[in-house]
Amino acid sequence: MSLQDARDEYSQALRQGQKEYRELSAAGKSPHPLVLDEILPEAGTEAVQDVGLVEIPAERIIGTKSAGRITAFTASFLPLLGPESEFSLKWINLCAAHLGDIGIRDPIVCYEYLGNFYVQEGNKRVSVLRYFGAPRIPGTVKRILPAPSDEPRTRAYYEFLEFYKTSRLYTVQFRRPGDYAKLLAYLGKEPGEGWTDSEQRTFSAYFQYFRDAFQSCNGKLRDILPEEALLTWLEVHPYRDLGQMSSGDLKKSLSALWPDVLAGTQQSEVKVDAEPVAEPKSKLLNRIMSSTPDHLNVAFVHQLDPKSSGWVQGHEEGRKYVEEVFGDKITVRSYYDANHAQEAEAALEQAVADGADVVFTTAPKLIRATLKLAVKYPKVHFLNCSVDQPYSSVRTYYGRIFEAKFITGAIAGAVAQKDRIGYIGSNPIFGVPASINAFALGAQMTNPRAQIELRWSCCKGTPQADFFGDGIRVVSNRDVPTQDKMYLEFCNYGTYLMDDRGGLIPLASPVWVWGKFYEIVIKSMLAGTWKDGKANPKAVNYWLGMDSGVIDIKLGDRLPAGVRMLTEILIKDMRTRSLDPFFRKVVAQDGTLKNDGSRHFTPDELLHMDWLVENVVGSIPTFDEIMLESQSIVRKLGIYRDKIPALKETQT
Repeated sequence: MSLQDARDEYSQALRQGQKEYRELSAAGKSPHPLVLDEILPEAGTEAVQDVGLVEIPAERIIGTKSAGRITAFTASFLPLLGPESEFSLKWINLCAAHLGDIGIRDPIVCYEYLGNFYVQEGNKRVSVLRYFGAPRIPGTVKRILPAPSDEPRTRAYYEFLEFYKTSRLYTVQFRRPGDYAKLLAYLGKEPGEGWTDSEQRTFSAYFQYFRDAFQSCNGKLRDILPEEALLTWLEVHPYRDLGQMSSGDLKKSLSALWPDVLAGTQQSEVKVDAEPVAEPKSKLLNRIMSSTPDHLNVAFVHQLDPKSSGWVQGHEEGRKYVEEVFGDKITVRSYYDANHAQEAEAALEQAVADGADVVFTTAPKLIRATLKLAVKYPKVHFLNCSVDQPYSSVRTYYGRIFEAKFITGAIAGAVAQKDRIGYIGSNPIFGVPASINAFALGAQMTNPRAQIELRWSCCKGTPQADFFGDGIRVVSNRDVPTQDKMYLEFCNYGTYLMDDRGGLIPLASPVWVWGKFYEIVIKSMLAGTWKDGKANPKAVNYWLGMDSGVIDIKLGDRLPAGVRMLTEILIKDMRTRSLDPFFRKVVAQDGTLKNDGSRHFTPDELLHMDWLVENVVGSIPTFDEIMLESQSIVRKLGIYRDKIPALKETQT
């Protein structure tokens, strides 16, 4: 290349730089590269490590170590100085070398911080190479470690360091803890498992292929990373498809998932809805203004069957309830034994083929198959019985059991002859710590000295026998899954009293009334008030309580009259939402003041509660302490699910 050709290239690069400068300035953004010295905290960095020579992804070079020459470049290192400047002459010579026989041989020198790179020596080399679209730039790198903290970005970065040890890839930089483990699982690799050169090249090529499709969906215009979008895409498609899909098919598949990408990567947009679906203000006006169906085909897809699962039986009771309520306005079909991915997808496909307008999948395990079919059939409404799922194509629903647990706690405190009460927790999943704490606060209300001894059914042991042997006579166990009173009377569920011979006397239990939720949803669809949210994609999680009728309480026949009267008052106040179990002074086990009594906890705070109140004796089990049969639901809904190593997927 001649020097004149290099000068022409500089003129072209300068015009591009001036355009970028104007656009960034107009958008209120800094038009220059970032400066590491201005980003680093004044104190708190842990150490500096020599990483050595690295093939740096060009787009990861976002700034300079110091502010010395940043006005010479735009944010993407395009030149800004005039064609007669000394800077331009050096740029032109580098350009001629790059496109000639010599090439740019010397690596740049830079610092890496939180996965991004800041140049100390070689700014003009970066400018030339990025202008010509070099995907990687060799550099000698020093890594600045942030001080360890619970801040999500910092936690994610330390997970990256473990990922980098085996993959040697800087290509993906997640911002959320747990995402590297998810990626490895989708790739069929164990944490710490080595990568071959072939696997590194394949992933880099696949990711670049995906990133091109991502950018075609205007991903660059939003606060979304392509690697975050990839995780959502891999929820539906196997990793191998990245090497088999045409560019057009890949873009089409990503476009179909785009609302879920937006919802899943914008955590602040995940909505925990504690209110029932709104009733129409004017049915006549609503029918004039919108298209309302005269009939709905409703499908229920269950992981198991009602004979073997009380949980499924409860949802089947809900199905029978809405059939009675709506009569010939709906047609209902149930599909059972969708216990594995292929069975679940087959059942959902059959439901759609049978004409389903709305599909309820009644177990958290079915969420992935539900998402896959929801993306495939966007005109069908899909809801999954779980909570805290980051998808807009699938809404989730669950119950605020903690409200009823507060009332059964008050009963337990009132009837306990001693100050110790047993509590058998189910699984450490979203909402369960809130239930434990609400029960403990309820017991404390009727017995200020009450101590709640906590055990877990998901861990090895015999909690009820242990309580009996330890002299504890009032125990709270699992919640009744249906309205059938026999569950309460058998004392396998609910709160009960043990006499000195081991006899069990039922007191009360929270009860799931799924028919009420299904009635709310179906009524809103028939009335035309159901909003699909496609115009403004958000992940919506319904979390309904006693005010909606989805959660109720069954009382034992032998409950003392005075306690029954108190209970009925509490039930009435809870249904009208004039009673909030946590609107009081709340102190955690470690002495931390969680509430001074002046505020209500938000639904999100309650759902993600991961601490226990001061009168609970016991702790939340770690994942390793949980029995194998319980680990599946904890992976899906566990309060610490982002810290659990993901199960790798088999790549066939």
